[in-house]
Amino acid sequence: MKYKLAEDARPQVTLLLTATLISVALWVVSWYMPFVGYIVYPLQLFATFVHESSHALMTLITGNTVMSLTVSPDGSGAVWSQSSGFSSLLISSAGYLGTTIFGTLLLVWMRYGFSARLALYISSGLVGVMTVVFGFVVPFFYLLANVTFGSVVFTVLSGTVLTAGLFAIAKFAPQKWVNFSLAFLSVQCLLNAFFSLKDLFFISASGSQPTDAANMATATGIPAMLWVLLWIGISVVVIITGVRMYASVKTVSGTESLFED
Repeated sequence: MKYKLAEDARPQVTLLLTATLISVALWVVSWYMPFVGYIVYPLQLFATFVHESSHALMTLITGNTVMSLTVSPDGSGAVWSQSSGFSSLLISSAGYLGTTIFGTLLLVWMRYGFSARLALYISSGLVGVMTVVFGFVVPFFYLLANVTFGSVVFTVLSGTVLTAGLFAIAKFAPQKWVNFSLAFLSVQCLLNAFFSLKDLFFISASGSQPTDAANMATATGIPAMLWVLLWIGISVVVIITGVRMYASVKTVSGTESLFED
């Protein structure tokens, strides 16, 4: 089956490529000038919120209890929950895959011409609800079990800043900057998921640090490395599907038609 770029998708693809090139350039430059990393630091924290929110939402979907959600200054995060059995497997898998799916959904959202402002409002609301409910209220309900007061403070502070920032962009920025911000947010989520899985691969290969993959290995007896490879494979399939939906038309027997548009 042959695919090619849809004519009406060219402006969107140009926007996405611009956001991708800027993101990669900032990442490469930050190797030599670490202070440049602070430019995308808020977006790294956003991706962490999406990752941890995916764990929390899957915990609720499977009928279990979230005890806390925290984000750390180094960009890592944690969700403590009460779960067991098969549901714990779904919860552990939800973080990396959830970030990939979220970024891909933003691609599809843009491709089908839905409001970029609305997407930013939704993203702002997601971070805000997670911050208030699972970052602030729930940890104190459980008397700060497994978390520190400092981690709660940073989670609430960073969540509040991200919520306000996304809301302000959606509310006050010109449309072209709203569109670019949404594309940049999508790219950052996908890059974060990719590089986080890469880091997880090497962590799993070198030791027994507590990770989502290690939790899966403990619960199933299947090596953590296999779980990482499975998550990478699923993420690649999701991203490829999203990119095709974002930018392609499908050609069959010489007849062109828009791909799922």
